[in-house]
Amino acid sequence: MNIWRMTWKEITFRRSASFLALLAVAVAVAALVGSLTALDLHQRQNEAVLAAHQEEVDAMLDQLRDEMRKAMLQLSFNVLILPAEQDLRDWYTEDYASQTMPEDYVDRLAASRLMTVQHLLPTLQQRVEWPEQNGRSIVLIGTRGYVPHLHQDPKKTMELGRVVPEGTVVLGYHLHQSIGVAEGDTLQLLGREFTVHRCHPERGSKDDVSAWIPLHEAQELLEKPGEINAILALQCMSCPGVGLDNVRTEIQRVLEDTQVVEMGSRVLARFETRARVGEEAEAALEDHRRQRNELHARREALAGVLSPTLILTALVWLSLSSFRDLRIRRGEYGILRAIGVGSGRVLGMFVSKAVLIGLCGGMLGYVVGAFAGLYWGQAAEAGIGLSLGLGDVLRPSWLILALAAALTVSVLGTWIPAVLAARTDPAVILREGAK
Repeated sequence: MNIWRMTWKEITFRRSASFLALLAVAVAVAALVGSLTALDLHQRQNEAVLAAHQEEVDAMLDQLRDEMRKAMLQLSFNVLILPAEQDLRDWYTEDYASQTMPEDYVDRLAASRLMTVQHLLPTLQQRVEWPEQNGRSIVLIGTRGYVPHLHQDPKKTMELGRVVPEGTVVLGYHLHQSIGVAEGDTLQLLGREFTVHRCHPERGSKDDVSAWIPLHEAQELLEKPGEINAILALQCMSCPGVGLDNVRTEIQRVLEDTQVVEMGSRVLARFETRARVGEEAEAALEDHRRQRNELHARREALAGVLSPTLILTALVWLSLSSFRDLRIRRGEYGILRAIGVGSGRVLGMFVSKAVLIGLCGGMLGYVVGAFAGLYWGQAAEAGIGLSLGLGDVLRPSWLILALAAALTVSVLGTWIPAVLAARTDPAVILREGAK
């Protein structure tokens, strides 16, 4: 009789014991595979939840940045660079700087590639009398770059870089209304002829009594060649370090003899409020990530205790069961030895039985554990919406691990009793039976 036939007869003869041994191995393996499956599913759910949350936060931050960009452009420039010697009390009173600085300051600032300000606009402003209009007082503004167009699409205005063309003038509302001119008409300003390029609608500010002309022509009319008295800039709200102190430090590092004044406090307050909203959203995301990582760590710790405990329990149970079986069936093993069955074949029978039980128990435990881990994992995260099938969680490496664990438990649990059964001396057994 070969070993496999002996093994099969042994299993069928002791069906209950073999089934219980297989069940013990399957339970241990199912606990191991179920823990791995549940942890893997929870990790995938973590990634899905955090990715969805990250997308929501990113979308909200993009929307906030876009809204702030539009708001900043709608309110035009919000940083004013003045000569260092300019008295701010006079500037607030007159609404323009009496001191001047070289025009090339704006080129130096642009060449420095500052990150905190953009869209630089050099201007030369001065309140003058318009002799051709009975000496009425107006604000003459010379610019070579952007002219504020608060009523237009700010993004489009900035992209086109609207300037006052040569030989033209842009008039504020009260000026073109009071003198009755329209776009395309010509007029005399400080002894020079200009064509009306644009007529602004009413804005309710000094713009309504202002006239914009090209910067070099303003410098000639005001006899200040190569001079400006202010540089307007747009503070970049999407860049790091956007506080006024940082902006002032960066600008004064390039232009030492200047001072920086912040304008548009309502927009800045709105930006700070929305920035706090974005920071709170990112903090909430980070807190959510921390909580889910902590939960995953607790589940890993629980699995790290449960699986080894059940495996050790199965190993102890198999050992005790095998020792009990050896004590009860000691006479049978002695008879086998007495009829000529060698100790190696007896040991091989027990090891083969353990291998078969281990393989069958490992396969059964692998399937049951995968189903259980998938069920409990999805039940624990029912609101996540991540739907996975059994094929999504089955892994060949886990099957190998399950079979290795099952064979280890089964063989180790029966090895010592199997060795003792194989070494049974038939003479001793027969002598004990004779007594």
